Amino acid sequence: MPPEDGLNYEQRIRDTGAVATRADNVHDLLNARAWLDFPLSKAALNRLHCEQLAAQQGSLRSPVRDALTLFDESGLVVTCADPALAALLRDFKWKPLFWGHRVEVRLAMRFHVLGHALAEKLLAPYKGITAHALIIDADVDLPRALLDERVALALPSLQSTRALAPLPVLGIPGWVADNDDPRYYDDTSHFRPGRRA
Repeated sequence: MPPEDGLNYEQRIRDTGAVATRADNVHDLLNARAWLDFPLSKAALNRLHCEQLAAQQGSLRSPVRDALTLFDESGLVVTCADPALAALLRDFKWKPLFWGHRVEVRLAMRFHVLGHALAEKLLAPYKGITAHALIIDADVDLPRALLDERVALALPSLQSTRALAPLPVLGIPGWVADNDDPRYYDDTSHFRPGRRA
């Protein structure tokens, strides 16, 4: 049962520093873990949510708040040292990226789960899990604290969900054994073509 302090979830975090975590709830546990792994990013998400709530007219969420929520729940941070690989990701070129440039992906990209709903899905992976990626132009060996700082600084640029790149996570080389076969990437129900103009 939520506390009777009149605050919503985001405002309570801002005002008290307490992140609501229900006992025996995996989703909440993974959210707490995200706070430990990405403290600056999660604090920035909270601050931006509160700013959006303060400006909100009526009950409809703004496009910015939709983007923040999507990233908070299903966000994946992709560090990429090769702009050509980042372009393939943004352009939904799954087979060229994950199969044609498999070696380069392993060398020049890293994938960091931030979204707690995404982390929960990955406990029992299934085809179709889609992350929403924030691509950070950075060396793959960027220390976690610096990565967290870079993500926190990038979050104000999320003006709509289109700022995040959909990414079918089971296509990432090495994440499942099935993707060692190039035919794996031919399943367009999982590796969907892009709809971006």
